[in-house]
Amino acid sequence: MSQQKSKKTLINWDLVSVNPNDKNWNWKDLFCFWGVNIQSIIGFSLIASLYYIYNLNSFIVFFGTLIGSLLIYFFSNLIGKPSQKFGLPFVVLLRSSLGVKGAKFFGLIRGLVGIFFFGIQTYFLSKALSYILRIVVFSFDPSLLDKNIFLIFILGLNVIDWIAIITTIIFQGFLFSGGMKLNKKIISFSAITVYFGIILFFFTILLSDVQFTSNAFLSLLDFGNFVDINNLGPVITVAGTTFAYFAIVILSFGDFSRYVKSENELKKGNLSLILNLIIFSFLALFIVAGVDAFLKQNPENLERILTNPTDIIGTLNNLLIINLALIFIIIASASTNLITNFIPSQYTLINLMPSSLSIKSASLIIIILSFIIGIFWLSFLSQIGILSFIDTFGAFFGPLFGVMISDYYFIKNCNLNNKDIYSLERSGTYYYSGGYHIKGIYSLILGFIFSASTIWNVNLMFLQSYSWIIGAVISAFVYFLLVSKN
Repeated sequence: MSQQKSKKTLINWDLVSVNPNDKNWNWKDLFCFWGVNIQSIIGFSLIASLYYIYNLNSFIVFFGTLIGSLLIYFFSNLIGKPSQKFGLPFVVLLRSSLGVKGAKFFGLIRGLVGIFFFGIQTYFLSKALSYILRIVVFSFDPSLLDKNIFLIFILGLNVIDWIAIITTIIFQGFLFSGGMKLNKKIISFSAITVYFGIILFFFTILLSDVQFTSNAFLSLLDFGNFVDINNLGPVITVAGTTFAYFAIVILSFGDFSRYVKSENELKKGNLSLILNLIIFSFLALFIVAGVDAFLKQNPENLERILTNPTDIIGTLNNLLIINLALIFIIIASASTNLITNFIPSQYTLINLMPSSLSIKSASLIIIILSFIIGIFWLSFLSQIGILSFIDTFGAFFGPLFGVMISDYYFIKNCNLNNKDIYSLERSGTYYYSGGYHIKGIYSLILGFIFSASTIWNVNLMFLQSYSWIIGAVISAFVYFLLVSKN
């Protein structure tokens, strides 16, 4: 009887609806969640680059970032509400629009992209640890780094690099496989710790020469030509770039919103995204401006302006500050990796084989695959243009969002059958045609065609920042037209 039951259901304790007593996330937890999402090397570099590389007015960039954050707030609320109400992760909610089997395979796309980027991020994370190890070895005996053992490279990595990447993957795997209670603590710890580190770094720069740095900071506050029709294009670009940065997180936001106490806490918590962007943008901008001023670089020479935190650290002479900064980078990058890549991949793998996999076993698969990706990234994967291939997979994310939203709000009228969503019975509400909802898949593919075309079609690349939104709208509209006729 137990075997028959396993074939007839998709129930897994890691995928079942969250018990109301376990919904313990509030707006403060979501503040930390959104903080962790932006507290990364990429997030820091992106914000700084918007101000410097494009040479835009500070207030224009700020306004564009604000518009982008409002878009993120709107879409996060849309996708977060059904998961908060029913306690369901992204891949289970997807069964309603694509069918219980369709959700397995199309949901897996999110997991595969997550695993790939987890591997890449792990590689870059290990580089920060390898810098610390090199500093330690150099401090102990500078001549050791010239020994033959440190000059032998395998797959582009020497012994220190291998120690760093193995340590990094094991450490992340051990921490992240502990379940959501532990992950919640990791997220809160990381957000607070990293903000402390960034603020400390900011005041270190400011107080080193208050008058000098203050003048550098004030030079950024320029209202010149703020109200100008020519600023519309840059504002739209910045807004789209900001949204695109968070797009991958929005799709699987339900993996976290399912633990939020109430819809009110969800809305308040998502508002904290805007606050996080303001705080982090301010700190990132002024840190880069201060460092640039101290280096006495020519502002017109855009290539020399340092926007990457690791490059900024490379200009410092204090080993203690360098090591502390690298530790903060490791914490920030690891926690971002957890939210963006690891947890969504866990759920998608479990959903693929709910009767066989658990959080622990799914985590092991992610660790093994991402380790392979990480060690081959420098020597092979980065050379073959695989990122464009992965970006093509990512073009499904907007359309997936679109069919889910259209299904939940306009077709199902915000109602779900919590029993049938775990059923493989032919009579189940979400079984459709052999477990696949053909109309949902058709809608998904149409949205995907457009989203993918912005990657591969040169004439449409200018829309790439908004391809996620446009793909979502197309799929949502087509889905509504097809399904509402029934």
